[in-house]
Amino acid sequence: MNSALPLLAGSHATVPLDVLLSLAFFAVLPLVLVMCTSFVRIVVVLSLVRSAIGASALPPNTVLTGLALVLTMLVMAPTLQRIESVALAPLQAGRISQGAALDRAVVPLRAFMLRQTHLADIALFTRAARLQQVAPRLTPLQILIPAFVVGELRSAFAIGFALYLPFVAIDLAVAATLMGMGMMMLSPPVVSLPIKLLLFVMVDGWALLCGGVLSSFR
Repeated sequence: MNSALPLLAGSHATVPLDVLLSLAFFAVLPLVLVMCTSFVRIVVVLSLVRSAIGASALPPNTVLTGLALVLTMLVMAPTLQRIESVALAPLQAGRISQGAALDRAVVPLRAFMLRQTHLADIALFTRAARLQQVAPRLTPLQILIPAFVVGELRSAFAIGFALYLPFVAIDLAVAATLMGMGMMMLSPPVVSLPIKLLLFVMVDGWALLCGGVLSSFR
């Protein structure tokens, strides 16, 4: 009876530690969502398109962020299913510890980031950290995450540049037309904004944009 008391006390002592680890996990979860998933590329592309249209406050940031989250869930669905099968399900069944579950969960996420990351970016941050170059699949997370984010920003700006050009052409055409008609007192953005909105709606721009962004992930 007395020998069971230390074991019981030890089991109760691990409860605050489990709560602390759970709170720390949920505190870091937003950072993981932003830095280790497709969210960065999607939200930057959506913001650039809004800026190109010229409606700086429409759609609101809440709508863009919500749409980016939904698209992120679509892109990350296979990775999340893999994490569920190899880490969360065994953890809930009590077959592995929390540390082992975390190690297993990192593997699918690492594979996703490696597919989107350029080797040149990995080499850049490896040199910056003064570490020895290793195989891409063995790249430490402190090197892989910034390389992945830089690659996502590069891809987002490349997509944004391609999307910006038609709207810039409309702005130039409207400005040249107004100048040719001698209506220099009329602001070109006032005239070009409804034209850009009309054309964007006619080509079903939001659906094309979402489909193009989703197809850009490997």
